[in-house]
Parts: sequence; C-alpha cells; structure tokens
Amino acid sequence: MKRIKIRTCRELKDLTMEIGFIPLFENEIGGFSVMDITSGRCWWTGDEKTDPWAWRMFLSEDPDIAYGKVFKGRAGFVSKVWFPYFASYRRDGYDFDTRYEEGKASQKSKKIINLFEKQPLIASYRIKSMAGFSKTGEKGFEGALTLLQMQTYITIRCFTRKQSKAGEYYGWHIGVYSLSEDKFGYGLMTSAYRLGTEGAKKKLIEQLMRLNPGLQYSAAEKFLK
Repeated sequence: MKRIKIRTCRELKDLTMEIGFIPLFENEIGGFSVMDITSGRCWWTGDEKTDPWAWRMFLSEDPDIAYGKVFKGRAGFVSKVWFPYFASYRRDGYDFDTRYEEGKASQKSKKIINLFEKQPLIASYRIKSMAGFSKTGEKGFEGALTLLQMQTYITIRCFTRKQSKAGEYYGWHIGVYSLSEDKFGYGLMTSAYRLGTEGAKKKLIEQLMRLNPGLQYSAAEKFLK
C-alpha cells in the first residue's frame, strides 16, 4: 500500500474495487488510507479533480461503492463486493427491527431508522431535526448516526448544502443518507449472512492482513471492531 500513489477519483474507485476497502484518513495501520497514498498538497484545495476530500462526494454516489463511517467510527470506502461481509459481521445476523426488539439497539437509533420508512434520502441536519434531537436538545445524535453506519444499516448516498429561503446554497457539504438496502438491495446486503458473524469476520481479517503484510491478527481484529 505504501508504494501506491493515486491522483484521480477514478483511480481511487479502481483501487477500492480491487482491494475491497480502505479508510479515508490515516490510522493505526501505517500506509493503509487514502491520505497515505495521495499527495498532501492536494487535500482541501477545492479542486474537485485532484482533491481527495472532494472525491468522497463522487464515490458516495457510485453504485459500486459504499462510503461512510465504517472504520472505528471514521470514514472510508468499501466495494459492494465486500460491504456484505461488513454487514454480516457488524450486524451479527440482526436486521434492525429484530435488534431493537431484543434490546440491542437504542431508542435514539430507532428514531433515526424510522424516518427512512417515509423518506428514502435525508440530509444529516434534517435527520437530526426530524428525529426530534434539535427540539428536545437530546444528546447522542452524532453517536447514533455513526453507530448505524458502523453497523451498515445506513450509508451516505450523496452530499448537499443547506439552502436559504432565497434558494441560495451555503455552508459545508452535508451527507445525505439512506438505508443501505435502498442502495444495494436486500439480496446483496444479506448475501454474506450465510457465513455467520465469525465467518465474515475471518474473511475481513484475512483480507486486511493480505493488504498489510506483517499486520498481526489481533491488530486486524481490533481495527475492524
């Protein structure tokens, strides 16, 4: 990984499809991130062709790529081939409703998931408002949103910006979310359930160690939790 250098969004997609998954930012596995394999001079320049920070907006819309906080609560990319293994491992065999009914999901997560029954695509700031976090001042919204991404129940589909009453866009780009099944389909998202939690975990760890020679099993296991 350390010897790879990519310069375009297309190259990042091709790499993700080839290796299966990669975090966006530097982490405890040296060399294993988009930041490690791109030029530091290109980040946050605003040039959408060369700025890796901008590429997340394009790849989040790509039908072959999942983008979101899937690596220890931090952002990264996963190919649609490998996303089902994350789903099998992180969901532990539960669809969200069953997880909630068995007391393994919080009311905060439930409030967020319920929104997608009526509206398939929702910007993060709208999720916060619609789920009642803004009105009540209830804390824990960001944590709940991140956990649902880690568990692969939701994913970022695109980015938008807030709009003034005059119709003018302003501020930072904001993630727009949907249920992962709405992007990839129920069949794909559950296709690795047959392996069980441990089987999917083993496959992910083996791939992570293959991509990072010398990485210990325990370190790979910790990274994927």
